[in-house]
Amino acid sequence: QVQLVESGGGLVQAGGSLRLSCAASGIIFSANAVGWYRQAPGKQRELVAAITSRGRTNYADSVKGRVTISRDNAKNTVYLQMNSLKPEDTAVYYCNVHFFTDYWGQGTQVTVSS
Repeated sequence: QVQLVESGGGLVQAGGSLRLSCAASGIIFSANAVGWYRQAPGKQRELVAAITSRGRTNYADSVKGRVTISRDNAKNTVYLQMNSLKPEDTAVYYCNVHFFTDYWGQGTQVTVSS
Protein backbone atom coordinates (compact mmCIF):
# COMPACT_ATOMS: atom_id res chain seq x y z
CA GLN A 1 0.00 0.00 0.00
CA VAL A 2 1.42 3.32 -1.09
CA GLN A 3 1.32 6.11 1.45
CA LEU A 4 2.66 9.65 1.11
CA VAL A 5 2.99 11.92 4.14
CA GLU A 6 3.76 15.61 3.73
CA SER A 7 5.09 17.83 6.49
CA GLY A 8 6.86 21.14 6.99
CA GLY A 9 4.12 23.60 6.19
CA GLY A 10 3.28 26.54 8.38
CA LEU A 11 2.85 30.27 8.68
CA VAL A 12 5.71 32.42 7.47
CA GLN A 13 6.20 36.07 6.62
CA ALA A 14 6.80 37.18 3.06
CA GLY A 15 10.46 36.70 2.19
CA GLY A 16 10.79 33.74 4.50
CA SER A 17 11.59 30.10 3.77
CA LEU A 18 10.09 26.70 4.36
CA ARG A 19 11.18 23.19 3.56
CA LEU A 20 8.43 20.70 2.85
CA SER A 21 9.00 16.97 3.11
CA CYS A 22 7.16 14.08 1.52
CA ALA A 23 7.94 10.69 2.99
CA ALA A 24 6.82 7.60 1.13
CA SER A 25 6.08 4.04 2.09
CA GLY A 26 5.07 1.19 -0.17
CA ILE A 27 6.89 2.68 -3.15
CA ILE A 28 10.47 3.53 -4.04
CA PHE A 29 10.64 7.22 -4.81
CA SER A 30 13.92 6.97 -6.66
CA ALA A 31 12.33 4.72 -9.28
CA ASN A 32 9.52 7.14 -10.05
CA ALA A 33 8.87 10.74 -10.93
CA VAL A 34 7.55 12.73 -7.99
CA GLY A 35 5.79 16.05 -8.11
CA TRP A 36 4.82 18.78 -5.69
CA TYR A 37 1.49 20.44 -6.40
CA ARG A 38 -0.41 23.19 -4.68
CA GLN A 39 -4.00 24.30 -4.49
CA ALA A 40 -5.07 27.71 -3.32
CA PRO A 41 -8.68 28.41 -2.29
CA GLY A 42 -10.91 28.70 -5.32
CA LYS A 43 -8.15 27.68 -7.71
CA GLN A 44 -7.19 24.51 -9.53
CA ARG A 45 -4.40 22.33 -8.31
CA GLU A 46 -1.19 23.22 -10.12
CA LEU A 47 2.23 21.66 -10.52
CA VAL A 48 4.96 23.46 -8.59
CA ALA A 49 7.96 21.22 -9.22
CA ALA A 50 8.82 17.70 -10.26
CA ILE A 51 11.80 15.41 -10.19
CA THR A 52 12.23 12.38 -12.44
CA SER A 53 13.73 9.04 -11.52
CA ARG A 54 16.93 10.24 -13.18
CA GLY A 55 16.99 13.41 -11.12
CA ARG A 56 15.86 15.84 -13.79
CA THR A 57 13.81 18.67 -12.37
CA ASN A 58 11.30 21.13 -13.71
CA TYR A 59 9.55 24.07 -12.10
CA ALA A 60 6.53 26.23 -12.64
CA ASP A 61 7.48 29.65 -13.97
CA SER A 62 5.96 31.25 -10.89
CA VAL A 63 8.49 29.60 -8.58
CA LYS A 64 11.63 29.33 -10.71
CA GLY A 65 14.66 30.61 -8.87
CA ARG A 66 12.91 30.42 -5.50
CA VAL A 67 12.14 26.73 -5.15
CA THR A 68 14.27 23.60 -5.25
CA ILE A 69 13.02 20.03 -5.37
CA SER A 70 15.35 17.30 -4.18
CA ARG A 71 15.28 13.68 -3.14
CA ASP A 72 16.96 11.65 -0.40
CA ASN A 73 16.90 8.08 -1.62
CA ALA A 74 18.08 6.65 1.69
CA LYS A 75 15.11 8.24 3.46
CA ASN A 76 12.72 7.68 0.53
CA THR A 77 11.77 11.32 0.91
CA VAL A 78 11.34 14.21 -1.50
CA TYR A 79 11.82 17.79 -0.35
CA LEU A 80 10.65 21.17 -1.57
CA GLN A 81 12.82 24.02 -0.40
CA MET A 82 10.97 27.28 -0.82
CA ASN A 83 12.71 30.64 -0.40
CA SER A 84 11.64 34.24 -0.85
CA LEU A 85 8.06 33.22 -0.21
CA LYS A 86 5.27 35.46 -1.40
CA PRO A 87 1.66 35.76 -0.23
CA GLU A 88 0.59 34.21 -3.54
CA ASP A 89 2.43 31.03 -2.55
CA THR A 90 -0.25 30.45 0.09
CA ALA A 91 -1.87 27.09 -0.63
CA VAL A 92 -2.13 23.49 0.44
CA TYR A 93 0.87 21.65 -0.94
CA TYR A 94 0.61 18.02 -2.00
CA CYS A 95 3.12 15.51 -3.23
CA ASN A 96 2.21 13.08 -5.95
CA VAL A 97 3.63 9.96 -7.49
CA HIS A 98 2.19 8.13 -10.46
CA PHE A 99 2.62 4.35 -10.34
CA PHE A 100 -0.15 2.78 -12.43
CA THR A 101 -2.37 5.28 -10.68
CA ASP A 102 -1.95 8.61 -8.95
CA TYR A 103 -1.10 8.67 -5.27
CA TRP A 104 -1.47 11.84 -3.20
CA GLY A 105 -0.56 12.80 0.30
CA GLN A 106 -2.94 14.55 2.67
CA GLY A 107 -1.36 17.93 2.01
CA THR A 108 0.38 20.50 4.16
CA GLN A 109 -0.79 24.09 4.53
CA VAL A 110 1.57 26.91 3.64
CA THR A 111 0.48 30.40 4.59
CA VAL A 112 2.57 33.43 3.70
CA SER A 113 1.64 36.68 5.37
CA SER A 114 2.40 40.05 3.82
